[in-house]
Amino acid sequence: MYATERHELIERLLADTGRVSVVELARRFGVTTETIRRDLAQLESTGALRRVHGGAVVSERGSIVEPTLLERLGRSGEAKAAIAARAVTALGEGFQGSIFLDAGTTTAAVAERLSRRPTRVETVTHALAVAQALSSSDAVDLTVIGGRIRGVTGAAVGAATVQAISGLRPDVAFVGTNGVSAEFGLSTPDPEEAAVKRQIVRSARRAIVVADGEKLGAERLVGFARLSDIDVLVTDVPPDPTLTAALEDADVDVWIA
Repeated sequence: MYATERHELIERLLADTGRVSVVELARRFGVTTETIRRDLAQLESTGALRRVHGGAVVSERGSIVEPTLLERLGRSGEAKAAIAARAVTALGEGFQGSIFLDAGTTTAAVAERLSRRPTRVETVTHALAVAQALSSSDAVDLTVIGGRIRGVTGAAVGAATVQAISGLRPDVAFVGTNGVSAEFGLSTPDPEEAAVKRQIVRSARRAIVVADGEKLGAERLVGFARLSDIDVLVTDVPPDPTLTAALEDADVDVWIA
């Protein structure tokens, strides 16, 4: 296979998955890892991707780049719905405890599933989209935590928000993330958003992270939890071998929707 053919296939893989691994590409194409690194270096020089440890991501995925809520609503809709359906099975049919729902489009999909449950559940959120999805549901007793609303995510942030969450002890928290990394753990671009997520994970008796395959292997600017801080990761694709091993070492259950 010529280098130009490999380059085209690498770009297609990036478009589909958002991330590629040097080791996996070398195995796929039957070439050395050094050859793949040269391919990635050349593609990076043209702006087609951005190299990261062990591979590459699409060039737009810098550590502080964050799409708006409206932009994210149109991405991976089927995957997020499947993740949400799998995630709510953690509650069981007779669950009568309390839930905290983090901000995000995947957690909003979880909220939509919760709104159709046959039994009522106490739910708390700081996210406008989640609150809207639950506001008219007879299956939910809803509490909304306030604060300064961050326009990109439609979520309340700031010291008052963090303090309010610190006074809670929900049985289960469904947490969104912008990145899940073997080395860096869970991360997000904004420090204030990270502070809120950090407190959600600390407060919950059980933390369930919902993240589509685009987030796996990604590292954003601010870390908010170690892998060992969470209990379950629900996603739509199997993590790569490095991340799989790290999740196993951290005793995290991985559920594939």
